[in-house]
Amino acid sequence: MPLMLKILLAVQVISALAIIVLVLLQQGKGADMGSAFGSGSAGSLFGATGAANFLSRATKWAAVVFFASTAGLAYVSHKGTSGPAVDSGVMQSYPADRSVPQVPGAAPAPAGASSVPGASSVPAAPAKPDASVPSVPAAPAAPAAGDKPTEAPATPAK
Repeated sequence: MPLMLKILLAVQVISALAIIVLVLLQQGKGADMGSAFGSGSAGSLFGATGAANFLSRATKWAAVVFFASTAGLAYVSHKGTSGPAVDSGVMQSYPADRSVPQVPGAAPAPAGASSVPGASSVPAAPAKPDASVPSVPAAPAAPAAGDKPTEAPATPAK
């Protein structure tokens, strides 16, 4: 791993930890009301309002360093690659031979045969219908045992 990549990675981890600590140290907006009634934050290390300003500015600069190191890591890690972006990625080490694996110990398939199991048992479709056989229209289906006839009902005799 190049030295620049190691340095940027260390800076990013340190800045991420700094952001976490600085955000957890900051008080919410509701905490200001408690300090107005004498909770003791007026005598803090940074003064009554100095802690909020210092922590928010430190958080801002830690975030700037974090995003700058992220951009630097992205640049350094992709600087050495060549060719289109399709060549690099998750599928980079995928084998070029994408045929279906054969059963171990079985004879290898002929060159023109399909590598899909069971493909040889499916009959091939005819190229075109035979012109010498005349086509016969299908006969209408007989009604089922429970079906009613579709004829008009007979009118009762008077």
